[in-house]
Amino acid sequence: MANITSSMVKDLREKTGAGMMDCKKALVESNGILEKAIDYLREKGLSKAANREGREVSEGIIESYIHHSKKIGVLVELNCETDFVARNEKFQLLAKDIAMHIAASSPLFLTPEDVNSETLEKETEIYKQQAINEGKPDNIAEKIATGRLEKYYKEVCLLKQSFVKDPNQTIEDLIKENIGVIGENISVKRFCRYQI
Repeated sequence: MANITSSMVKDLREKTGAGMMDCKKALVESNGILEKAIDYLREKGLSKAANREGREVSEGIIESYIHHSKKIGVLVELNCETDFVARNEKFQLLAKDIAMHIAASSPLFLTPEDVNSETLEKETEIYKQQAINEGKPDNIAEKIATGRLEKYYKEVCLLKQSFVKDPNQTIEDLIKENIGVIGENISVKRFCRYQI
């Protein structure tokens, strides 16, 4: 059994907004593995972030980022539930971080669901053909293509990308962490990246 420290509990609490005892129990149940503890809290309905995810987000801000070279620019719309939170410093900092991340990581889509069917079919066929060229049988090549498609999503979908300031955290995780801290549902509505 893993040794559960107070800093582990604090970290989980910040990411989920759940109570201290619930966080400690989740870490014990998941043997100290943070990702499993987050899933445990969500399954039990204890994560405040999970509870807020379905709530309507009709307020927010549009944040911009212009790279110092003046050759890359980003606009991102980050939404929340109330105008009060939209003016909150933490929320605005999150918007700045996401805009800067988009400039650095060049996502093409917001979520895997936003990837159009043509791109999906093309990428799947390429990955399947790569596996066949490696000598894998067709049925295995299909599974390999599916696995490589998941990796593709992590490269081109904003919410699945590793955050440039903390590669151990995805943008989706960063948003959920802020939902727990700020106390409102938050979502990226859309973004646009320009480059010369």
